[in-house]
Order: sequence, then structure tokens, then C-alpha cells
Amino acid sequence: MTLASVVGQPRAIDALLAALRGGSVHHAYLFAGPEGVGKELAAVGLAQALTCPEKPNEGCGSCSSCTRLAKGSHPDVSWLMPDAQRVERGLAGRSDIQGTPSREIRVEQIRGLLERITLRGLESKRKVAIVVDAHMMNPQAQNAFLKTLEEPPADTTLILLASAPDKMLPTIRSRCSKVYFGPLPVGFVAERLQKERKLDPQTAELAAVMAGGSLGRALALDLDALAARKDIISGFEALKPGEVGAMLRWAETFGASRELAEQALSILSMWTRDVSLAKAGMERLANQDLIQLAQEVAARTHEAVLHRRHALLEKTKTTIVERNAAPRLQLERMLIELLEGR
Repeated sequence: MTLASVVGQPRAIDALLAALRGGSVHHAYLFAGPEGVGKELAAVGLAQALTCPEKPNEGCGSCSSCTRLAKGSHPDVSWLMPDAQRVERGLAGRSDIQGTPSREIRVEQIRGLLERITLRGLESKRKVAIVVDAHMMNPQAQNAFLKTLEEPPADTTLILLASAPDKMLPTIRSRCSKVYFGPLPVGFVAERLQKERKLDPQTAELAAVMAGGSLGRALALDLDALAARKDIISGFEALKPGEVGAMLRWAETFGASRELAEQALSILSMWTRDVSLAKAGMERLANQDLIQLAQEVAARTHEAVLHRRHALLEKTKTTIVERNAAPRLQLERMLIELLEGR
């Protein structure tokens, strides 16, 4: 794989290729956009172009340098990410990390990275550092990283990947060249799902919509949760103000794990979008088999309530996924706030 072969993000890739061809590669990049849309693939491709001995400023994708880089073992390319993600990727074991693996990037990790990138390159004239989930740097880590951006090491390119760049210091964002990555086309994601997960077209399209244009999320989607979406949606719509027991049971069921809560919230976000479309008189819904229910909910729900519902669903998902909050408690709070406003 090379930078030019990254699909679905033509504007971002064209901008990077133009910088390589023109010899105007920035010392620091911020790749901003949703998870699973190609930011990390593009970072690997850019790093290959900067270090490849066979095709400088392009990358061949097949030489020893390029293949080791893609596997994360190039000596002049440093990777940094939260410890929890290292464990999830199999790059570290739980026993390798003291205490619970952190979902933040800590200042000690930044200091270690800075020590590595100040050393002379072993194979390449240029060194690269890729920071995955850069928005998860805690305040101390961000301040330490800012000093490097103010006085960057020679012949070094820093690539920050962030799905929530607004959580980063404005001074960090302003010192990076920004490259934006948007959601992938639903058709593209659905096609990949049919090919790689052997899904039928209708299920693939539903999964693609539910993943919000993220191929990574779509490929990791739990098909059992997808199959249970009717129960999730009907159970949610059956909740009524004052029925505290029913709300607590719903939150207990879908707050049993972080993954289950995230999937339930994604399904409800997609459902809320369907209800909004039904309210506008459209019949092309993601949950095509629930069009009658969508129309019934749309008829009794004000548009402002739907907007508020969608915002609360997304806020709750962000709190659970990115801030490591207790899923059950967050779902309980969301339901209370939602039902009060119905």
C-alpha cells in the first residue's frame, strides 16, 4: 500500500501528494476526522513516502523499509497511542502495564517520544512520529508536546491523528498543517462489507449507515447487535416518563459493557435520523423494515425534540467511549434527560 492507493479521501490525499511533489512537507500534520476513515492508512503512506529508499517522496509500498513501516517496526518511525489501545491492538499485554491501561496519552509517553525523535536516524534521513488519538493527550502531555512543535527537531515529521481535534490546545492545532478526512461514502463501505464480511447488500448498507461512514467501525460491528436493533429501538420507544424501573432496566441491559452501550447508542442515532427523515416525508430510511414505526414516532415528536435527542445520544456516546465513563450510569442520565423533554 502507498499513499496514492488510499481510497475514499481524494482531497486529503491529493493535498499530501502535492506537498511531497513540491518539496513542501510540513514539520507537523494534524489529520482530523472520524475514526476508521483512513487517517492512519494515510499516515503510514506519508511516512513511507518520506523514508522509502526506492521511491523517495512517493513510497513503493513493497521494499523492506515500506513493509516494516506498515508493520510498525521501522527504526526511524515512532508510534504513540494510549496504553489501552496498545493492549486492544495486541501490541502490549496487560501484565506489561502497571495498573489499569490508561485511555489517555500521558506526559511520560510524550517525553519518551521526544527522546527518540531527537536521535539520529538509523536508516532514513528523515524521522517520523505518528501519534494515534492525539486528542487523548492529557493536559500535561499536550503542554510537553507543544514545546516540541515550537522547536521541532531537524528532519522530523510529526503526524497527529485526531477524531476530536477540538480537545487539543489551540496552540497545538495552529502549529500543525491540517488535513481533513470526511466520512467514507456509504456505498463504498457497504461494498467492502459485502466483500470482506460476506454480508448481503441490505445488511451491508444498514451496517455502513450505522457506522457513520467509518470503515473501521463497520468492519468491527457486532452483527448480533445489528440483528437485535429492532429490540433496541422498540424498547427505547416504549419508555415513558415516570417509569423509572423500565428506564433502569433498559440502562442495565445496554450498559453492561462499553461496547454494547456504544452499539446501542449508534443504533439509536441512526434511528433518530430515520425518524427525522420520515418527518420530512422521505421514505428512504436505513431501517427500511421499520418505516411504519418511524412515521408513527415522527407524527408525535416535535422536530426540536429530535434534534435534542440526537445531540444527547452523541454526547453520551462520546462520554462513554472517550472519557471512560460508566456506561450504565451515563445511559441512566441520558434517559432521564431525554424523557423529561419528550
